[in-house]
Amino acid sequence: MNFDFPTIDQIPEEYKITTPVEQKVYLTNGELIEWKGETADVFSPIYIKTQPSLYTQFRIGSQPVMNKEATLAVLDNALKAYDNGRGEWATMRVKQRIEMVSHFAKRMKEKRDEVVKLLMWEIGKSLPDSQKEFDRTIDYIQETIDALKNLDRDSSRIQSNGGIYAQIRRGPLGIVLCMGPYNYPLNETFCTLIPALIMGNVVIFKPSKYGVLLHSPLLQIFCDCFPKGVINIIYGKGSETAGSLMETGKIDVLAFIGTSRVANILKKQHPQPNRLRGALGLEAKNPAIILPDADIKITVDELIAGSLSFNGQRCTALKIIFCHHSIQSQLVDAYKAKLATLVAGMPWDKNAMLTPLPEKGKTAYLQELIDDAIAKGASIINENGGEISYSYMHPAVLINVNSTMRIYHEEQFGPVVPIVTFSNINEPINYMVQSNYGQQVSVFGSNSVEIAKLIDPLANQVCRVNINSQCQRGPDVYPFNGRKDSAEGTLSVNDALRVFSIRTLVAAKNSDLNKHIVSEILEQRTSNFLNTDFIL
Repeated sequence: MNFDFPTIDQIPEEYKITTPVEQKVYLTNGELIEWKGETADVFSPIYIKTQPSLYTQFRIGSQPVMNKEATLAVLDNALKAYDNGRGEWATMRVKQRIEMVSHFAKRMKEKRDEVVKLLMWEIGKSLPDSQKEFDRTIDYIQETIDALKNLDRDSSRIQSNGGIYAQIRRGPLGIVLCMGPYNYPLNETFCTLIPALIMGNVVIFKPSKYGVLLHSPLLQIFCDCFPKGVINIIYGKGSETAGSLMETGKIDVLAFIGTSRVANILKKQHPQPNRLRGALGLEAKNPAIILPDADIKITVDELIAGSLSFNGQRCTALKIIFCHHSIQSQLVDAYKAKLATLVAGMPWDKNAMLTPLPEKGKTAYLQELIDDAIAKGASIINENGGEISYSYMHPAVLINVNSTMRIYHEEQFGPVVPIVTFSNINEPINYMVQSNYGQQVSVFGSNSVEIAKLIDPLANQVCRVNINSQCQRGPDVYPFNGRKDSAEGTLSVNDALRVFSIRTLVAAKNSDLNKHIVSEILEQRTSNFLNTDFIL
């Protein structure tokens, strides 16, 4: 395997971290509070060659390890800021909240290079993908602003039905605990954090285990752009922080992107589960179904991107491929040839697509899956498949995969690509029926009649059927959700605004007194909720 980690001199100057990022503060009550307790080192998945055969994992910096006491103090500040719905942020006019979020996005753009560099070092994401994640996050914020303007315009009128006047708007839910994933620690975090904030909620945000320090450049901007206590950022172990918060019963919304196992633990810790709303993006085992008449080139291009973008570490990745027996040899040969052209290297290397894996113990877990599959009859068909160099694993393409193997059922979340041969289309359909997951599926073929036959049953198993294209989240205006253990709630621009709010109305019977009261409120603009302002 032609893969090696660099010496410090081989790293381009613009991408070097010359000074460790020692994260010694956390954000609460509008202030950056110095943390004087325990800290934890933050290491990169990138190793540095110090001698011909000696490699050292690069230390990026450190983060606070906050305890229960400090975490609950942050919660107290959040509760004061919300003030049971009477706080400045919760009662503010929508236009003002939009202006503040817009100002935050403008300031955030100034930190692009710093955040992108930390994305590369912390999670091993390639330079183009790190840049794309940052830019897409900025676009998401603007799309959220535009969507809220449209939503508020629709709510700006007074309705009259059955002798009752009413204005229906969306109001905040309360305190939101926001926890993002390590694979998209900026974008997917902000896909919950921003809509939660802009709808008037108060947020407590805990960064993911990997991808912590990339938020450091944004801390002061959060302080400058939002009222005291509206956004709070904590650090540490989930059991000491998130668990402690949930046990209080004072968290109103859990916005979590990760595994269903962790989500279930957190939800069960809440003493009043009927009060808790969930916005959950969870795991998936998205299949690709390759029909006999599939266009090989189109299919392989999409399969490579779908299964190996960011080394397969995406919930939307294609994690199992069902290929009709009549086309398998063609598909395997073409996939193997395409895979051989992919560049492996450091995130900043030109055209690098295959990079080190950030998660501790991940290569060992993937090796277990490979060993189990081989012991039960599978084989690796690509050169250097499954070979490991510290945190890097070269993709392993497995054929002859069957239901007795762990890789058939478990979400690998990494560069292992299982291929299953089928003769009857009911085989992949039954797989999806029996699966615990129901996010997306990709169908590859040329016959519209055959594809039409599949769309109807598949649309009742997953929430997105992709035709001749990989599974994906975007565009962000489209619904992003899942069935079974894959999601709770819908995370997309328009839907997220609804997930983090509730329809509330002010109503009055049609009487002269009420007409007078409502008219005066509107004319004198004494209520931020009851108003007919039209946001341009």
